[in-house]
Amino acid sequence: MLQLSGITARYGERRVLHGVDVHVARGELLAVLGANGSGKSTLLRAAAGLIPAEAGEVTVDGRPRGRLDLALVFQRIHLVRRRTALDNVCSGALGRLPTRSSLLGFPHEVREEAMACLDRVGLADRAHDRAGSLSGGQQQRVAVARALCQRPRVVLADEPVSALDPAASEQVLALLAELAHIEGLAVLAVLHQPALAARHADRVVGLRDGHVVLDGAPDQSVDSLYQVLEPV
Repeated sequence: MLQLSGITARYGERRVLHGVDVHVARGELLAVLGANGSGKSTLLRAAAGLIPAEAGEVTVDGRPRGRLDLALVFQRIHLVRRRTALDNVCSGALGRLPTRSSLLGFPHEVREEAMACLDRVGLADRAHDRAGSLSGGQQQRVAVARALCQRPRVVLADEPVSALDPAASEQVLALLAELAHIEGLAVLAVLHQPALAARHADRVVGLRDGHVVLDGAPDQSVDSLYQVLEPV
């Protein structure tokens, strides 16, 4: 589904990624691990088109990545705290709505779809609560519902649980795995928690100094996954 081929990227004079090849299949949750500075977040941003790649290409289903192919879930949740959870999820549809329609309020069919997305993440009963009144884990699940409302084929999650407590982290990673397995999405999640990756990911890619040093099923020991996080 998602193919990153020969991705090279730099910040200023420093090359961060060195011809990296990564793929994520339909129905797969791929966890990307690495120490700070390994290039894992740069890889995700290059996949999303948020930064230019010096070389390489990103394709979805064999075609150049399109604007609506991917949805992002960030470490910083970026909800409008004074708006309801439902309104925040509706904003996921903005990319496919005419400007005039969004200015006049979200159409009934979009609100119905957003409600279904909230139900999918287990928060339909909090739809009319202000986002700012929800717990951190609930807010991240609203952010996932907003991503679903974009109708993506690929979900990119950049350290989506780093600010959450352990119980909420487990819930969010389990949800991302469900979306991959049940909805048939390709999900790439940058993580800093090998134990979570071992429990929830279908496959793990490890980056070190801009190179792939591990790519396989997370059935190896958690100790070996932690070694990926150790600086050289």
